[in-house]
Amino acid sequence: MDSLLLEDPIRALVRKEAGRLMGVGAVFLAIGLTAIVFPLISTFIATLFVGWILIVSGLATLVGAFSIRGAGPFFGALLLALLSLGGGVFILARPLAGELGVTLSVGAIFVVQGALEIGMAMELRPDRSWIWMLLSGVASVVLALAILAGWPGSSLVAIGIVIGVNFVTSGLAYLVLGQAARRNLAAPKADPARL
Repeated sequence: MDSLLLEDPIRALVRKEAGRLMGVGAVFLAIGLTAIVFPLISTFIATLFVGWILIVSGLATLVGAFSIRGAGPFFGALLLALLSLGGGVFILARPLAGELGVTLSVGAIFVVQGALEIGMAMELRPDRSWIWMLLSGVASVVLALAILAGWPGSSLVAIGIVIGVNFVTSGLAYLVLGQAARRNLAAPKADPARL
């Protein structure tokens, strides 16, 4: 059975790129730790990024609106384009106010995500993995409540810390995956005749 897993193209690619995975993991880990250590700066950068995404998507929607037939859909797309452009320009012009909005949105998203994950965990019960989904849902709700309870003051650091934690956990996952793949390369190959 192990030889079948070794033949999987994704596993083969992971083994082949183990060094790169570890490099990406180290970079992600460094970015995450930097974001956590400097949450004001990382929140500011993330807010500016959201502003630019809104502007680019607004421009794309505006261009696309003129290819839509019918007054209703055209004006709907035009309204969405103008709202996206306006939101992006507002965030870039007033990043601190943008941080408030982005943080409030993230808090609300985490509440919904947590509730959905808790519901899914209840559906998965008694399967062994249900507890991990429950823990993830509870963590999302607790994080959301911490963000929202401290809002608006948490707005200056919350996004930066959340992004930092995300990069740290992703970096660690890539490092562990790359290391496991390297160990797998060093391990003796399974003899298909013995299986």
